[in-house]
Amino acid sequence: MLYGANPMNKIRLMALSLTFSLAGLAQAADPVNVPDLAKANGCFSCHGMTEKVVGPAYSSVAQRYAGQKDAVADLMMSIQNGSTGKWGRMAMPSHPSLAKDDVKRLAEWILTVKK
Repeated sequence: MLYGANPMNKIRLMALSLTFSLAGLAQAADPVNVPDLAKANGCFSCHGMTEKVVGPAYSSVAQRYAGQKDAVADLMMSIQNGSTGKWGRMAMPSHPSLAKDDVKRLAEWILTVKK
């Protein structure tokens, strides 16, 4: 009998359940740390914040797309599907396994990077 009929055990079980529920809510409310998301998906292997690596620096991408109405959508397409020729001959690989919400977060974040 794990928790049985003992009232104190029932209270402990309810408290434990509430703790996990609140932890889950707090975690869901936390904003995604987008630089960590970029690191986890290998983005920094090709892009630097302000320096070109293999692909352009995020600050250069933000500068090029500044003020464009469809900038987020355009970047999302490039992240999800890859691209060729926008920044030279080197192709950007596609990232089809990234969730659409994560792709959007990445695109929005990139547009905020300044030199």
